[in-house]
Amino acid sequence: MADDPSDGWFPESVADDYDDDSSDYFAPEVIARTVDVLVELAGEGPALELAIGTGRIAAPLAGRGIAVHGIELSRAMADRIAGKPGAERVTVTIGDMTTTRVDGEFSVAYLVFNTINNVTSQDGQVACFVTAASHLCAGGYFVVEVGVPSLRQLPPGQDTVPFNVQPDPTGGGYVGFDRYDVGTQEFTSNHVRVRADGTGRFRSIPFRYVWPAELDLMARLAGMEPRHRWADWDRSPFTADSSKHVSVWQKV
Repeated sequence: MADDPSDGWFPESVADDYDDDSSDYFAPEVIARTVDVLVELAGEGPALELAIGTGRIAAPLAGRGIAVHGIELSRAMADRIAGKPGAERVTVTIGDMTTTRVDGEFSVAYLVFNTINNVTSQDGQVACFVTAASHLCAGGYFVVEVGVPSLRQLPPGQDTVPFNVQPDPTGGGYVGFDRYDVGTQEFTSNHVRVRADGTGRFRSIPFRYVWPAELDLMARLAGMEPRHRWADWDRSPFTADSSKHVSVWQKV
């Protein structure tokens, strides 16, 4: 099936094997810890996922009895939700998470797997927080999972940080690296996959990195206050050496 330009950076060619990713984000124990936190924050209320993707988190969350509604730009990604355990309790609206509104109020809204960085302007990232807040009931929570920019790894004059190298013993492999512009907070995530027969694929996706304190200000602009910041879904303390964070704000 040909790629549909309206699916943005996640068309059919990406969605087709997206769930085959071998990164830790797809490990069952990581998904379970993520869902545990979201179940606690949701209570008895429904949940809203911004950029629901293929339902990596939404389907198992729904399997725990939480009704989940998702907003997703890529129809190719959203089509992968059907058939997963829990999918019958998941509904999806196709649209841009910076502007799309759905009916109802939610106890928790969440945006995971670095997806806030897919929004490549500060105004757009603020709009994501406004979207989340507009859907939350009073006292509801907004959760964001995102990496801390790896700028401490950049020596003077260098703008590139490799984050993954996976050689394949049968030939080929995968290399991933980020390239930063520290003046604009823009960066690209670059992915090189080579098959054993020498063919391969290169993808370069634009992002905007964002600092924890900047996210706190975005939340305040949207009428939310900080409640938690952890280094991971296991609620370990966030420190200066943490490579990512899971942050929680509450609508006031």
